[in-house]
Amino acid sequence: MKNKLLPTTVVGSHPKPKWLNHLIVEFEQGNLDKGVMESAFNDSVRAVVKVQELAGLDIFWDGEMRREEMTSYFAENIDGFTVYGPVRVWGNNYYKKPAITGELRYRDEFSLSDYRFLSSLTDRGIKVPLTGPYTIVDWSFNEHYNTKEDAVYALAEVINEELKALVAAGADFIQIDDPAISTHVDELEVAKKSVEIATKGVKAYIGLHICYGDYSKLYPQVLDFPVDQLDFELANKNFEDIKIFREHDFTKDIGFGCVDVHTKRVESVAEIKENITKSFEMVEPKQVYVDPDCGVKLLSPQKAFEKLKNMCDAAEELREEL
Repeated sequence: MKNKLLPTTVVGSHPKPKWLNHLIVEFEQGNLDKGVMESAFNDSVRAVVKVQELAGLDIFWDGEMRREEMTSYFAENIDGFTVYGPVRVWGNNYYKKPAITGELRYRDEFSLSDYRFLSSLTDRGIKVPLTGPYTIVDWSFNEHYNTKEDAVYALAEVINEELKALVAAGADFIQIDDPAISTHVDELEVAKKSVEIATKGVKAYIGLHICYGDYSKLYPQVLDFPVDQLDFELANKNFEDIKIFREHDFTKDIGFGCVDVHTKRVESVAEIKENITKSFEMVEPKQVYVDPDCGVKLLSPQKAFEKLKNMCDAAEELREEL
């Protein structure tokens, strides 16, 4: 998977252009047909690819242009879910909260066509992020299964089908997004087993993205998860969590969140270089993947590009120095 030192990538999301948000509203109100909306999504992905090329990224994703939110998007494509109305998350941000109202079954692909389309646009590396079964269930109502655990494992079986289909189509880097893990560390074994089920028989490089929460409550246990890479939000906490990871040998590759997506301030190349070198206190440079803390969708398009460009320039300078 890795063909250069300090490969640069994204966690997933990218800011949607205003014109796309306008068309999404029009489509939801029945004013656009599906073909027009699909063309709009494709054009927005083409724009994201160009932005990532100009920034200098090594491993791309499509910016999640088709995904409104990381839970309901998947729920809408899996049998057994019913998506309810919007729920307020923070500030004026809402998401359509799903409910498990029946047996969870694989209906049709929910990221495969996105991967195929992106593959047609670039010969760069591609990482496919999908929300993990633990987080999707944790952020949904369970109105069918006897326990949360049963629901998580059933969903993991569904996701396993999708991951195998992705690999069959050529995907070799899959990222499981599981931010809820760090907020329920008492259920760490459930989360671990869900990843085991979801990735069983999946012949690809697997990353696990975890953000927020108290990492000291899940480390070093998370090293036992069956993944190749652990990707952490670190810049937002001023890299204070590095001391936690130094307490035990970090036996995985690391996705090193070196750019803070929660601030509009654009870090300089020199600052990001210094941030990246902090990872060498934990692992060898060959184990480091360089990325932002999380998706950059809440930034303006200009700020997102500037942060990604400086991040890529910083990694390139470090490669020449190492």
